[in-house]
Order: sequence, then C-alpha cells, then structure tokens
Amino acid sequence: MTTTDKMIARRDGAIGTLTFNNPARHNAVSLEMWQACAEIMNDFSADPAIRVVIITGAGEKAFVSGADISKFAEERASNNGADTYNKAVEAGYASVYNCPKPTIAMIRGYCVGGGMGLASCCDIRICTENSRFAVPAAKLSVGYGYPGVKRLLDIVGPSFTKEIFYTARQFDAEEARTMGFANRVVPDDQLETYVRDYAATIAGNAPLTIGSIKFIVGEIVKDESARDMAKCHAMVDKCFASSDYEEGRKAFMEKRKPVFTGK
Repeated sequence: MTTTDKMIARRDGAIGTLTFNNPARHNAVSLEMWQACAEIMNDFSADPAIRVVIITGAGEKAFVSGADISKFAEERASNNGADTYNKAVEAGYASVYNCPKPTIAMIRGYCVGGGMGLASCCDIRICTENSRFAVPAAKLSVGYGYPGVKRLLDIVGPSFTKEIFYTARQFDAEEARTMGFANRVVPDDQLETYVRDYAATIAGNAPLTIGSIKFIVGEIVKDESARDMAKCHAMVDKCFASSDYEEGRKAFMEKRKPVFTGK
C-alpha cells in the first residue's frame, strides 16, 4: 500500500476510517494523496473484517477543499502530467464509489470542488451545522466530466445540480440538506460521536443484506440496458440461503441482538 503522512488509514473493529490529512491547506488533495486514496480504499474493500468506511478530513476547517493548487506546477504542467493527475483523481473517486461496503462522508467545515466530488461518491453524508458546500468551476472556467456530474445529479437531481454549477456559490448545511446532499446535520461537537455510532449501527446489521442493497441501488441508477439483473437476484437469493438469515430469525425469536458473520 502507498504510504503518505497526508493520508491516514485506521481500523477500529469493523469500521475503517480514511482521513485526508492536509489541514494547513484545508485538506487540498495532491496526486500522491489521490493515489493513496485508491490503494487504501481498495484495501478496505478487500478486507472482510471491515464492514463500514468513514471518510473525513483532518482538522476543524475542512472536509476536502479540492485540488492542491500549490502542486500544479510539478503535477500538471504538461499534457502527460495532467492526464496522469486526472486518471488518479478518477481512480480515487471510483475506489470510494465502487467500494462494496457502506461509506460515510464525515464533513466538518468546507466541502468544496473535489470535496463535493468525493462526498458524492459516498453513500451517506453527515455534516456539521457550520459546513459549507460549493463547486466553483464556473468561476475558474473548469470543465467537469460526465462521471462526476452524474454522481452529483443522482443525489440532488437535475435542477439542484444546475444551480450548484451555474451559481458557483457556497451553500450552507441547511441548504445542502434541503437539496438532499446532506443526509444529516449535527452540532459540530457531536459530529464524530454521531458518525461513529451510525457506523457501528450499520456494522452490526447483516452484511449480505447491506451489500445487496448497495449493489441493487447502484444498478437502479444505471441505464436499464446496463443493469445486471441476474446478479441482483442472485444476491437476494444468497441472503435467504445464508446462515445469517437463520441467525436473524433465531435472534428475533429469542429477543436478543443477532451476531452476523456475512455468511
């Protein structure tokens, strides 16, 4: 795995946490950080002990504020450099979006540009009351490709997607919730506890059920001709054929908390 002090991977039981650790620059992301993001997320995805992944930014001021402009001269000065950088960004996004485990964006402060792109790749977004959101592309004449626009549109719909890009302004946490971008808005001093408890709740539920729902929802947002309906049906059948299904029924009858193994 790529190691860098700008990216921190932590395991706490069934919960994995990925932290973008560049607080001096509001967690702006360099090429090296995007590469490490993909490797860490792929490692979490392959680890059967991890059932939920939390993605967050270090410090009190930002989740992720987009690209680290101070690195552009060395990372994006040439066409080849720009192509390498863009591929690393999309690989980082894809590693989050395609993670088979539930992903939660824990957002404090600014969630701007690439930060909104990253949060859009997560299943759930929980932010503080003081969080701020924006995609300032139209202020810089920056183009956004189809994958990133679609991920945002799948969350907030066409009209809000256009408003976010057309105005390029900052939206507050309540506006983000109204749009459907923020699932939950909590007081700043409660964010980490709230998210950890939420992740623990998810981790305690049946992994096969959760995995099937994540896959099926992912298929629903695809064009109908591209959907893998056979796998959708197979994943549902696997739930009913599992020992976890037996455990869930027994635990219900015995009025106790079930212990799921994902088998």
